[in-house]
Amino acid sequence: MKKILLIVAIVSCNLGFAQTLTTPQPSTTQTIKQNFGLATVELSYSRPNTKGRKIIGELVPFGKVWRTGANGATTLTFGDDVIIGDKKIAAGKYGLLSIPDKENWTLIITKQTDVTSPAAYKESEDVVRVIIKPMAMSNKVETFTMQFANVKSSTCELQLMWENTALTLPITTDVDAKIMGQINDIMTKDNLPYFNAAMYYMDNGKDLNKALSWFNKAADQNPAAFWIQHQRANCLAKLGKKQEAIVAATKSLELATAAKNSDYVKLNEDLIKTLK
Repeated sequence: MKKILLIVAIVSCNLGFAQTLTTPQPSTTQTIKQNFGLATVELSYSRPNTKGRKIIGELVPFGKVWRTGANGATTLTFGDDVIIGDKKIAAGKYGLLSIPDKENWTLIITKQTDVTSPAAYKESEDVVRVIIKPMAMSNKVETFTMQFANVKSSTCELQLMWENTALTLPITTDVDAKIMGQINDIMTKDNLPYFNAAMYYMDNGKDLNKALSWFNKAADQNPAAFWIQHQRANCLAKLGKKQEAIVAATKSLELATAAKNSDYVKLNEDLIKTLK
């Protein structure tokens, strides 16, 4: 009986000193959340390393479905509707798969968000397939990398890079119709956002005369706003009204100087130089 009690005591003591060992992930997980359009797009994937191995065509074989990462499934979550290829994709969470090949890769957006092996893939769940020609890179990328690049108001690119291969998947979202709807609705109400509406018109090639009328009203609302006068000057310059643009830029320069805003002082000085 004493012997049994001694054994139990030794085991209990050893368990008391047991430690949990934490080590780095061999393929690290990365989640990227990017503001895009009027919402966000989020990517979640794992990043394997080459570790001296031949990757494209061997570790990642040609002609077979790849989870486009390691460990768990790779997913994309769209906060708003987007267009990929020729397909409009509703906001939501999707899987990202790929089929590498020598000449072209096939990138697949699928309803499946749990594919970790080719056997689990169901073509019937495809949302869209896009054929992309890979680009050769002179510099080797050790860690599989995906990123959002060239992010603009309605377009961005999902870039994939590993070893000496790179691909680019264009993504589009229709923000113009939504913003124009907001402008048409809001501009019939009090306390109008003249400046923001004018900036959108000027930056997106819409009616500059309408934009100028809104800049004028915005300036009347806030006479000390040097940034409004500066953008008003830019609008006048785009309309070819150089002398009026110089007057507006000079006014903005004076206001910015009084406000001790060196950034706008320089912006106005540079603008005036281009107009003389």
